[in-house]
Amino acid sequence: MKTYLIDDDNLAIYLTEQLLRSQGFSDCICTFLSAEQALDTLVTEDKGAPPQVVFLDLNMPVMDGWEFLDALAPYEEQLRGNCQIYILTSSLALTDLEKSKHYDLVAGLIHKPLDSEEIRAIQSKLENDTRSMN
Repeated sequence: MKTYLIDDDNLAIYLTEQLLRSQGFSDCICTFLSAEQALDTLVTEDKGAPPQVVFLDLNMPVMDGWEFLDALAPYEEQLRGNCQIYILTSSLALTDLEKSKHYDLVAGLIHKPLDSEEIRAIQSKLENDTRSMN
């Protein structure tokens, strides 16, 4: 399963990637320190095979997580059902949770740090979604 990890914090990327690998979550983890780079890769290189899961930080310079989600709007139709986005944030603001519900591609909002229980829940949801499509 192809997974994107988008965060401007090197340590957060390292820790999350190690946790995903130790849990056997994904055999292909692409990390990005900027949302612009991830967006460019998604719409050019990975256009035909988007990542099944994206872990997206909200607070980043230049293009934040919300701007990334807005920039995906033209590609939403082709991504829907093929790509689930989980917002990873240190913010405890309820407004972030409410705002995330306005984006069809957002499957959930997770407070950092991601833990193995949340990973198992995401894996279970992905397996159930795959079974229901077959």
